[in-house]
Amino acid sequence: MSKVADSIRRGLKEAVTYAKGEADAKAYRVHVPEAIDVKAIRAKLHMTQEEFAGRFGFSVNTLRHWEQGLRQPEGPTRAYLVVIDRAPKAVRKALQAA
Repeated sequence: MSKVADSIRRGLKEAVTYAKGEADAKAYRVHVPEAIDVKAIRAKLHMTQEEFAGRFGFSVNTLRHWEQGLRQPEGPTRAYLVVIDRAPKAVRKALQAA
């Protein structure tokens, strides 16, 4: 496994721990937005709902609920979506190595 994939995996675990409120907030300077525009992230990546859901491990139904505003992703998922939005290639690489 590459050093980059290891680093991304550690970062994702830390983000989830922080989003769950289980980390020492003083040790981190992380901003996880309260609301995420999942449809905009998906559109930016030029992916269908099925492609996005399959690539990043979401159910299509959950993705549709988010995009229709029926539900909002919770803390750890919002953090994951921020990473997907900012570094989609790195997330793909990390997931392929798993």
